[in-house]
Amino acid sequence: MKVIGVIPSRYGSSRFPGKPLADICGKPMVWWVFKRAMDVKRFDEIYVATDDERVADCCDSFSIPYIMTSKDHINGTERVAEVAERIVADVYITLQGDEPLIEPRNVNMLIDVMLNEPDVDCVTLKTAYRDPVDVINGTTPKVVSDLKGNVMLFTRSPVPYPKAAIGYTIYKPMGLYGFRREALIQYLNLCIGPIEKAEDIELLRFIENGIKVRIIETESKTIAVDTPKDLEKVRMIISRGERETKT
Repeated sequence: MKVIGVIPSRYGSSRFPGKPLADICGKPMVWWVFKRAMDVKRFDEIYVATDDERVADCCDSFSIPYIMTSKDHINGTERVAEVAERIVADVYITLQGDEPLIEPRNVNMLIDVMLNEPDVDCVTLKTAYRDPVDVINGTTPKVVSDLKGNVMLFTRSPVPYPKAAIGYTIYKPMGLYGFRREALIQYLNLCIGPIEKAEDIELLRFIENGIKVRIIETESKTIAVDTPKDLEKVRMIISRGERETKT
């Protein structure tokens, strides 16, 4: 079974323009994401998928394979779907271009599901929120799943609501996705529903069209770089790790 890692990397982020090229300890962020992806030995190929020549030039300078994709895509999954149209594989794993602390073990969890459960077309991960500030933050997504491990809803609201009990955990969906090729090709032809439009969470397109998304829990401390403040946190973590490696 052929497994490809794809790193959607968009230069024109509304909240953080130029994010893929942000410097982290002397290397651009996209380099760090690719470096982490290279630690996943089960990938047959890894590509950055971008629509920007500046990101492409950066990839060239570090010999990172990349694919130029359309500027019309509204999210990373559409970009990965274009890759799937052009490069045939059995499984595609999306690694977000703004998560330079991706943990290979989490990627392997997705690959295990795709290899061992042929009825699963899409799989992602969730991890428990630990900071109450993140729970009430409207920029951070939450996820609710059913008892069989399938997603019921992605939302930016803090759910569930504590009406009758408080003994529950609020989960954060992680930006690692596993897809079969057929699901990605189908994604491009699905209707964009009202909830996806409202929440701006790309996997809602499957949910609103009645397609199941499997979700599994993991312990993870990865940080998505959404703001310059997040970037500073990542710089500190990577700098510390680099120092410890050299001592």
